[in-house]
Amino acid sequence: MDAIKKIEIARTIKIVFITLLGTILLAISAKTKIPFYPVPMTMQTFVVLFLGIAFGYKIAVSTVILYLFEGLIGMPVFAAGAGWVYFTGPTTGYLIGFIFAAFFSGYLKLNVNPPIVLFKLIFSLSFIYFSGLIWLGFFMNWEKSFLEIFKIGAQPFLLAESYKILFLAILSNSIIKIRKFI
Repeated sequence: MDAIKKIEIARTIKIVFITLLGTILLAISAKTKIPFYPVPMTMQTFVVLFLGIAFGYKIAVSTVILYLFEGLIGMPVFAAGAGWVYFTGPTTGYLIGFIFAAFFSGYLKLNVNPPIVLFKLIFSLSFIYFSGLIWLGFFMNWEKSFLEIFKIGAQPFLLAESYKILFLAILSNSIIKIRKFI
């Protein structure tokens, strides 16, 4: 019985360490940015999808939620600020979308051929942009049409996102092997 408890404690410590490492990766990816207004281009979407593939949906979602909590309590983990006021800004929808993208990129079976993985990653990424654009519309009081909001909050990022998910799809069979160590 003691041996089982020790194994469970060791596994819990490992998961906590991996989750904290994931939040550090997310914070670094938030600071790796190209400034656009009102939403900067960062490497966060890449890292969120990477975490889903590498950690699986449970740990990836926990990591993203912890990351969001860190930002809410004032830790400077977001692209350009922290705290409740920052969290209610124009990027909130994208940040909430990270949870869904981490879930779907981690939940979907990814150890198949790259074109199918690419489709699944596009599906996962769509949740970030869907929630981001909806929130951005509310943030702007829908003074602009959805097409104008799309041109501000999604279109400038689509080429870079294409490269990110293509890279992840190509490497997905190697990335998913990280789950064996968790």
